[in-house]
Amino acid sequence: MLQNPLNLVVGVDEVGRGPLAGPVVAAAVILDEKQPISGLMDSKKLTEKRRIALADIIKKQALAWALGRAEVAEIDELNILQASLLAMQRAVDNLTVQPTHALVDGKHCPHLPCSVEAIIKGDQTEPTISAASIIAKVARDQEMCEWDKQYPNYGFAKHKGYPTKMHRTALQQYGACPIHRRSFAPVRNVLDRE
Repeated sequence: MLQNPLNLVVGVDEVGRGPLAGPVVAAAVILDEKQPISGLMDSKKLTEKRRIALADIIKKQALAWALGRAEVAEIDELNILQASLLAMQRAVDNLTVQPTHALVDGKHCPHLPCSVEAIIKGDQTEPTISAASIIAKVARDQEMCEWDKQYPNYGFAKHKGYPTKMHRTALQQYGACPIHRRSFAPVRNVLDRE
């Protein structure tokens, strides 16, 4: 990892705590103060088209960005909170530049090699966390669209694994597939019935 004498703040956020399927994906972004990016906000408040456009801009203009993830097996083994923190840790570890301080969305801090500050609703107030939330959401959504091709019965491209009525109905009808989180009650209930 390259050392940097500057005071570098990294924004960290994860996407995918609520879904019944797929990994939890985190992103870490260090923005370049010399190249501010307008329109950064909580990824959930942006249209899909705007998110994708912003993700491209962030990747081009940020000083550094990286993704981290925790797989379904890790989510089931650790629990979703610990898996989310692990994904965040991995995102920061994957950076090519060592940050001096981290701003993390939420109220829990992952173990990082720098000082860490948790900010509730940070993706709405801190541009660097907003940037991380956008990168993470675009990456996870694209992955769920890929899974949709492999498991077309569930509609992953539409709901991205979240527990929508459509997803719950498909789960009842077809049972769980390999990317379903077995520790989540709706999936566990279907498995217990089988």
